[in-house]
This record gives sequence, C-alpha cells and structure tokens, in this order.
Amino acid sequence: MVDAVIFDLDGVIVDSEPVWEEVRREYVATHGGTWQPDTQRRLMGMSTGEWAAYLSGELGVERTAAQVATEVVDEMARRYAAHVPVIDGADQVVRRIAARWPLGLASSSPTRLIAAALTATELTGSFRTTLSTEQTERGKPAPDVYLAVAERLGVDPARCAAIEDSSNGVRSAAAAGMRVVAVPHGAYPLDPDAERLAAVVLSTVADLTPEVVDRLG
Repeated sequence: MVDAVIFDLDGVIVDSEPVWEEVRREYVATHGGTWQPDTQRRLMGMSTGEWAAYLSGELGVERTAAQVATEVVDEMARRYAAHVPVIDGADQVVRRIAARWPLGLASSSPTRLIAAALTATELTGSFRTTLSTEQTERGKPAPDVYLAVAERLGVDPARCAAIEDSSNGVRSAAAAGMRVVAVPHGAYPLDPDAERLAAVVLSTVADLTPEVVDRLG
C-alpha cells in the first residue's frame, strides 16, 4: 500500500524549469561565464548551494557562489511576484490526492520560492510538510530530501509514492526506496536510466489520479 505521496514542485506543480533556465542563462552570460549544452540537465535537482557553486566554479561566472545564489534567487522571486507559472490542472490534482493521502513536498527550490509558489496556487494547506534541499546535506539525485520528508511524515519511504519530472528527481526518489511516478517535461525528457527507475510514466500531471497511486501498491 501507499501511505503517503510526496510531490516535487518545479516541473510538476509549477512550470518553472524554463524560467530557471532563462534566468540562469542570462546571469551566466552577464557575469562572464559560458553556458554549456548540458548545463540545464546538470543543474536540475541540484540544491541552491550546489548550482551556485557550479555556476561560479565550472561555468566561470565572475561572482562568488554566495553572490550567485542571492542574485539568481532574487531574480526568480521577482519573476514569481509578477507571475507563478502553474501547470494546468496541477492544483486540482494536488487537492484530489490530498483527499486520500498525507502529502509532502520535496523540492530543490529555495524555501522562500516554495512558499511563494504554494501561496500563489493556494496549496499551502494541502501539504503536511515541505522541505527544500537547502536544508539537506545533498541535493538530488541523492535521496536526502525524500528520506527527510518521509521521516517528517512518519511514513516508511518504501510506502511512499513520489511524483517527479526530472531525471535527477526520479533518481533521488528511487534511491530513497520510493515508487516513482514520472511526469517528464516536454523540453527536458528523462534519461533512459531514470525512465527505467520509474514505476509509471505519465504524459501530464493531469493524468495523476488516485487510481494511478492505488496501482503502485
């Protein structure tokens, strides 16, 4: 049986991955760095500290990692204040699943962006607990954030379902021992190894029903 469901945020509830890519691409170009063809794929799932260090160290941005983190998140917060790009139907899906199972949120977004997104979607009360990888030792694909959310929910990770969009997110939840429902973004398809780790692959989050979760059990 599934005793709890844990959602990712970016790419599952909020279509923010293209926004993250645009903001970080512009930031890298403005500050003397070089964006690589595989940069976005590498960044997806990293914690704030990890991607800030990557931009500063690997991509040659002429700012410290701390400056990168502050300035990029400030710009994301500005974008969110103007518009939070909610995925069509995602808020209804979350409420539908919350009527059956306790929910957690395991996100690579900074805590203040999680709060902004959930406030904008009126989903704050749907989640028993939320956690950013800012608060864990390692970001995705390490299992830390999923294990911590399961612990907060008081549920065995093996009895949790995880809803993810990215390859690193799928790897993270699978490494935690969870059954993973993958909902890959059209612009960022799953790597083959990550797709094999998913119990179910859906075309859209609107296809996530209680019946899909029941079948995981």
